[in-house]
Amino acid sequence: MPQSLASVKLHIVFSTKNRYPFLVNKEIRAEMHAYLGGICKAQKCQPIIVGGVEDHVHILCFLSRIITIANLLQEIKASSSKWVKTKGSLLTKFSWQNGYGAFSVSEGHVKRVKNYIANQEEHHRRPTFQKEFRKFLDENDIEYDERYVWD
Repeated sequence: MPQSLASVKLHIVFSTKNRYPFLVNKEIRAEMHAYLGGICKAQKCQPIIVGGVEDHVHILCFLSRIITIANLLQEIKASSSKWVKTKGSLLTKFSWQNGYGAFSVSEGHVKRVKNYIANQEEHHRRPTFQKEFRKFLDENDIEYDERYVWD
């Protein structure tokens, strides 16, 4: 085949360091989500939706066939962390957690994941980020050691 083709959709989840609510300001949060989408675009990973709450984000995007998940996340975290620190004195200590979750999404589940991300504020009236993340790991049959998941 002379052409390489792929359609891989990822649901990416990661939190602020120690789940500190750095993104409590809704204006800054909206700017952050737009900025994260812009980074994805620049990496040829077309964003579908970016959302989240004050202590974590969700990104649903296509994974380009020319970048690894690790390299995409490294670029997303480094660039957005550097950028948000210019947004005010309360954000100078901003940082993301070291790890992340990246989950494949089948075409038949894109709409459900998109709606889930769009309704993060309502969703997080109850469960914590930790409970939500454990659920993703369990649903995707990912073994993990609780001692190394959080930072």
